Amino acid sequence: MEETYAKALGMRLRAIRQQQALSLQGVEEKSRGTWKAVVVGSYERGDRAITVQRLSDLARFYRVPVAELLPGADDLGGGAEPPPKLVLDLERLQQLDLDEAAQLARFTAQIQSMRGDYNGRVLTVRNDDLHTLSLIYGESASQLSERLIDWGVLRHEQGDGEPPEG
Repeated sequence: MEETYAKALGMRLRAIRQQQALSLQGVEEKSRGTWKAVVVGSYERGDRAITVQRLSDLARFYRVPVAELLPGADDLGGGAEPPPKLVLDLERLQQLDLDEAAQLARFTAQIQSMRGDYNGRVLTVRNDDLHTLSLIYGESASQLSERLIDWGVLRHEQGDGEPPEG
């Protein structure tokens, strides 16, 4: 398990570094030698353990929250159960007479256009889509979910397409 975690942590470290368009040598240069290329590379391969303090320092260097460097269950091969599907009721959305629902209507129209999905009744969205919407609305994903449930446009469905009981 420790080896699996070290490898997953290393993949996260590498992904963040690459997102910032830095080579290992670039990290060493940008940090003025604070971070040696060979050391960062060994962290990324999972060959060398990193202390919490060093991880915190590296997060600060990359200017990301420490949590962004830590692998999640998906990175570790966990999460055998898929997340629930998020289904937006497009018919209900069209019935809403709320100015704040206009952003959601535009967003769903864009998704439909990108997917070529014009059934007009429902639209399945990914968790990432919900997070994007939460940024648009300026509130957490859970707050936005509550709002969408209150509006009657969000339904959580299980992996088999059936709504949850209750």
